Amino acid sequence: MSLRARARACRYGVCVVIRALVDTLLARRQRRTRAAGGLRVEYAPRRDGRPDPGEIVWTWVPYEDDPTQGKDRPVLIIGRDGADRLYGLQLTSKDHDRDAAQEARAGRLWVDIGAGDWDRERRPSEVRINRLLEIDPRSVRREGAVLDRARFDTVIAAARPYLRT
Repeated sequence: MSLRARARACRYGVCVVIRALVDTLLARRQRRTRAAGGLRVEYAPRRDGRPDPGEIVWTWVPYEDDPTQGKDRPVLIIGRDGADRLYGLQLTSKDHDRDAAQEARAGRLWVDIGAGDWDRERRPSEVRINRLLEIDPRSVRREGAVLDRARFDTVIAAARPYLRT
């Protein structure tokens, strides 16, 4: 039985400890933020329960300043490198238009994508275009929604200079 399966099956206080361990191990696995090999940017969503490029999914995203910590957040899957590695860009519902200059000084660049089914409250979202996340497909918690092709293409056009594929 995998650590993840044990964490799900557990019903007592030890679950919290196991869950923290699983999340830490997954965060370590996802530390690299640049595509080392052959990232193929593609739009290929399939509602089959598995994460595919063009879908917004929920997964663990490590904090930049401390990769051993992080939180579940929506991520736009933009491509893959084989069957065992996905690449994505994190989303936020925080409006960075108000502090765009401050965000740019901090090295964080965002693109508006509007609202969608990935957010239960249907709040407008933004995608961070200059932080590429490497994602283990097994760490994806759930599919949120398919991003339409036009918005996907807009994000990719803005992110391309930062992808370094």
